[in-house]
Amino acid sequence: MGMEIERKFLVKSDRFKKEAAKAKGTTDDAGVYYRQGYIPTLNGMTVRIRIAGEKGYITMKDHAVGFSRHEFEYSIPREEAAQMLELMCTKPQIEKHRYFVPYAAPTPDSPLAALKWEVDVFHGDNEGLIVAEIEVLSEDTQIDLPDWIGEEVTGQKQYYNSHLIANPYKKWK
Repeated sequence: MGMEIERKFLVKSDRFKKEAAKAKGTTDDAGVYYRQGYIPTLNGMTVRIRIAGEKGYITMKDHAVGFSRHEFEYSIPREEAAQMLELMCTKPQIEKHRYFVPYAAPTPDSPLAALKWEVDVFHGDNEGLIVAEIEVLSEDTQIDLPDWIGEEVTGQKQYYNSHLIANPYKKWK
């Protein structure tokens, strides 16, 4: 059984793009294009279909307790993910570019070295929203925040991708 322990923050500058490109050893800061949708459920659990670059995934998540929740994710053929997005998922769907930024320089004795920031720059109905997430080792893991990180929004459901479909960012203003 997988457990997701995640913290979520707003992003206040685009400096993360330079750190993401440097981590890849390139000057390319394009990120990875994601398209994802959600299959409606009656029990409040989340069933997500995602295309990330050239790969497809299906993910199931239960209700969050604190900032932890069970998560099960499986690779599926990209073509099947595209069909599920078209045939089974509610509209509109989430479109975004994701950037990966290492949390810290790797060292053999630091468990935090394996952590990474995932920064989502949303498009379409959620244009203008930029959110950074970091999966931590436990709910009491202490992390240092980079200067491009803003307000913490962990647990605020309006920032969950599954909620952005029903109440997109463009309607917030």
